[in-house]
Amino acid sequence: MIIVFGSINMDLVATTPRLPKPGETVPGTGFATAAGGKGANQALAARRAGASVRMIGAVGKDTFAAPALALLDEAGTDLSGVAHVDGPTGTALIMVGGDGENMIAVVPGANGSVNAAQAEAAISNLSAGDILMLQLEVPAEAVKAALMAAKRKGVRSLLNTAPLTGEAAELSRLADIIVANETEFELLAGREGLDGPTREALLLEMHRETGQTFVITLGAEGVIAAESGKLHRTQGLKIEPVDTVGAGDTFCGYLAAGLDAGRSFETTLRQAAVAGSLACLTAGAQPSIPMAAEVDKRT
Repeated sequence: MIIVFGSINMDLVATTPRLPKPGETVPGTGFATAAGGKGANQALAARRAGASVRMIGAVGKDTFAAPALALLDEAGTDLSGVAHVDGPTGTALIMVGGDGENMIAVVPGANGSVNAAQAEAAISNLSAGDILMLQLEVPAEAVKAALMAAKRKGVRSLLNTAPLTGEAAELSRLADIIVANETEFELLAGREGLDGPTREALLLEMHRETGQTFVITLGAEGVIAAESGKLHRTQGLKIEPVDTVGAGDTFCGYLAAGLDAGRSFETTLRQAAVAGSLACLTAGAQPSIPMAAEVDKRT
């Protein structure tokens, strides 16, 4: 069982030939809405990967609430832990340029109401061997409470240190598995401008000192990880990205699902990398998350 403790949003996505510079207006070429939020994205990815998933979070009492949960519900995700609170559902304003890169502004809305009591209640239903997956789009005190509760119960915790916040370094020390991109890893390590060999050496050093598993996503350069005293490397697929929104969340969801299923770390890492690549081939965060059968065909 995987419990995802995190954000639920509606994404409002505008496509443009290129991303604007500060103060610049560029003409758009398209607009769409899609369910999103890093928590919900990762929950759906884990569910599509075949895991049993329960989502813990909050939506508002507005017209965005139902569509924000629709794909999770359709996939068979347990939504009994999602609170419906006064105010708006979280919203992400996304611009996607012609090269697939994106800019995102997130308005927390109901996600800001997620609290420590909700975290404690969520963890009380877990057993040793289950996985708790978290991100940083809900209040830091709630994330901390969930991580500490998981540690007390012997539940494995996976923290994706995104979006990068001031509390990321502190919270990461409480997690069993940390997934970060290269910029986030530099914050956790307290070092900037790392080259490849230095990054790998530091990754192994931190792993050996803390006993934590570290996974660093490097975009087109693949993934490196330190686990069980070893350095692991893997690549995704060589693709021309359409939209990179949700790729990291897809990776996290598939990583958690593989670990929950008891697959080897090497196999799980490769499947997660392939799933993240496939998510770049379709627009939108949740619509782009591939099904397990599609990932299996490419690994």
